[in-house]
Amino acid sequence: MTNKLIIFDFDGTLADTLDTLLKITNRLALEFGYVPATQEEFALIKNLSSREIIKQSGISIFKLPFLLRRVEKELKREVKNINLISGIKEALIELQNQGNQLGIVTSNSEENARLILQQHEMQELFDFIYSGTTLFGKHRIINKLLRQRNLQNNEVIYVGDETRDIESAQKSEIKIVSVSWGFNTPEILASYNPDFLIHHPRELIEIIANLQGLGEVPRV
Repeated sequence: MTNKLIIFDFDGTLADTLDTLLKITNRLALEFGYVPATQEEFALIKNLSSREIIKQSGISIFKLPFLLRRVEKELKREVKNINLISGIKEALIELQNQGNQLGIVTSNSEENARLILQQHEMQELFDFIYSGTTLFGKHRIINKLLRQRNLQNNEVIYVGDETRDIESAQKSEIKIVSVSWGFNTPEILASYNPDFLIHHPRELIEIIANLQGLGEVPRV
């Protein structure tokens, strides 16, 4: 297999935004009609799928797009406080140096992603950033990418931290690398059968190298 493109989710996969997003969503809870979560409850929520979280929150599905836009707006004010996932920048530089093309598909805003990348001098590592406000429509963006760039499914890998990332990759029939340092726990990620489950960014370099024909790595 020859990989031409590695697509990354942003929040929780590249940027350590989870604590900030929790604070923002809790601030907006009363306005949008759901119950704010404590740190203890947040730890339990991480064992749920994205659909289960929405169902449990009680928020109206019709309010979700408006909530997402408000969260994006609030997050923009917090950009200066957002750090990267430890070790991810070094891994991305190595992947780019090996000739891989890198891109981002995120449900955050493109502006927020670019601001955070610029803050950490990472904007030049990525060929594109695609943003979509839908929580469960990333496979449509991925499919559009495949068509626009004339890529086969086996030339693309997706890297994400949530069960919905796995679902999107599986719908697009591309390989998915799930990361355990983001939102969902390793246990719930594994139950969705990703192609690979990793616990440190450096493991991604080994997986990509093996997929490019230098050997095989164990599936989860």
